[in-house]
Amino acid sequence: MVGRGMRCGVGSPGPPDPSIVKSYKFGIDRLKRVCYAAEPLRNQLPMKIQEFDLSKRLGAKRIREFAACILELGARAGFKISSRGWAYYLESERVINKNQFDRVEDAINRCRKMGLLPIDFVAEEPSRQFEVVEVPTARDGTTLEAVAARNIDDLLEGSYLFTPDWWEGEEYYIQIVVEKIDLKTLFLPVCRRFHIPIATSKGWSSMLQRAEYARRFSEAEAMGLKCVLLYCGDHDPDGLRISDFLRSNLADLAEVEWSDGWPGYDPDDLIIHRFGLNKKLIDKHKLTWIDNLITGSGKDLSKRNHPNHDMPYVQEYLRDIGPRKCEANAIIPYPVVARELVVEAIEHYLGENAEERFEAKEVARDKRYAEIIAETGLDLEKLRKAADKLRGR
Repeated sequence: MVGRGMRCGVGSPGPPDPSIVKSYKFGIDRLKRVCYAAEPLRNQLPMKIQEFDLSKRLGAKRIREFAACILELGARAGFKISSRGWAYYLESERVINKNQFDRVEDAINRCRKMGLLPIDFVAEEPSRQFEVVEVPTARDGTTLEAVAARNIDDLLEGSYLFTPDWWEGEEYYIQIVVEKIDLKTLFLPVCRRFHIPIATSKGWSSMLQRAEYARRFSEAEAMGLKCVLLYCGDHDPDGLRISDFLRSNLADLAEVEWSDGWPGYDPDDLIIHRFGLNKKLIDKHKLTWIDNLITGSGKDLSKRNHPNHDMPYVQEYLRDIGPRKCEANAIIPYPVVARELVVEAIEHYLGENAEERFEAKEVARDKRYAEIIAETGLDLEKLRKAADKLRGR
């Protein structure tokens, strides 16, 4: 069965992320300059609705049209999505079927290699990114005068450089782990609002990253806070019993010691709350079920040749759900639903007025900073005029 085709212009409402808009504009300019040098755009790109059958070969012309629609949908989505996440996005719009997921990933990566999509168009795991990449400041047009003006601004209004103890006076301290990079990207705006650290579960393979995570919990408990680990991941047999795995991984580091003498963390009192995905949410929003239980080993849990097939948790899952799973990426086409899901989980512990409490700390910080600057006796008006002069006003 063939999907009904890609509809340019179908996406989630809301203001797009500036980096996505930049990628969109870059990609369209690139398409116009490189791909259609011999064939005019006919003023149809990218706003005209176009349809694709991804079961057919994507030739030179159709791969360009595919890239154009992906660019527009990316701008409308408002956040970066992984290649796998794009497959779910298109499936939710009935553009493709589940058996075409690999074709979407291949097509997007092909577009990136060809320059039809920006190479940084998709979300990537931070572990794959280079560090210590220094780009000359002047490359984007920034001058030393502009830097000097910015430093004066920071002196006058630099309270943002001081981070309050957001958790002082709170009852709970929260961190979040998600299974997929797409969820991290999607939840980041919410985490920033509530000042909650977030990471993907792939980081658990790093002993140091786990230890850093555990230390924040340990320090919070030392302040008298109750610690909560919120988790969102796949709906499959192992995903549903993730709490035991996460606690065990933290317990493995209970005996470590930091170079400054800080001890390891005992997670016995840690609250681990898996808030998604769950079957009720999947059914309500008709998220995509994958008709297998293939694990990272490449074997299918629903088959007798899998070593864990006969384990009680697998048999219980097969009895209740059947030989299928729902990957966390399936919620990507529904960003509003996803963010409401994580907000509900956070407010379960912090209450509905947590943002107001955090904002009050921010206001108190800004007020005190202004008082400190006033107490210096500096001529603030002269400093403002100097900054404006440096900016060429």
